[in-house]
Amino acid sequence: MNLIREAPLVKLIAGLLYPDLDWFEWAVNSIAQLWGEPERISGTFPFDHTNYYDDISPNLLRCFISFPGLRPADQLSGWKKASCKIELRSAENRRINIDPGYINGARLVLASTKDHAHRVYLGDGIFAEVTMRYRFKKWLPFDYTFPDFSSGIYDDFFTLVREDWLRDINKGGTPYDRTIHN
Repeated sequence: MNLIREAPLVKLIAGLLYPDLDWFEWAVNSIAQLWGEPERISGTFPFDHTNYYDDISPNLLRCFISFPGLRPADQLSGWKKASCKIELRSAENRRINIDPGYINGARLVLASTKDHAHRVYLGDGIFAEVTMRYRFKKWLPFDYTFPDFSSGIYDDFFTLVREDWLRDINKGGTPYDRTIHN
């Protein structure tokens, strides 16, 4: 008989799409109020893979943020709902896009409000997808993985976050408590 286990502990990340440095700083400050100061911030990447986000700006930048400590993976839906509220506060027509997710030793999972064949419904209008998997010491995409993720340009950052996850798990893997870290 299999036993039901608690949610695995993961590293919280967020992918940001934004038009300029001012909106990036606004987004990071807003997110930090929820999830703590960033542990890592990736480099900045031009984002020109789709016109889906033209409501924000036709010229977008992408970056990723990871957060300290380990958090239960079952909080993914709540992270996405909180990020949607921040997006709505950014302007009448949103000025940022925030995609929370998590990394552990085997995968990168992202939350979405959009359904698709490869996404699993979590509840409350939120879906999850395994966007990338870690095998043979590298990040591997799926056939549905977004082209920018498939290109490998974010792999170095994801690997650093995976190493942070390994470090935190090996230290005892206790859930992040923001009250201790403030």
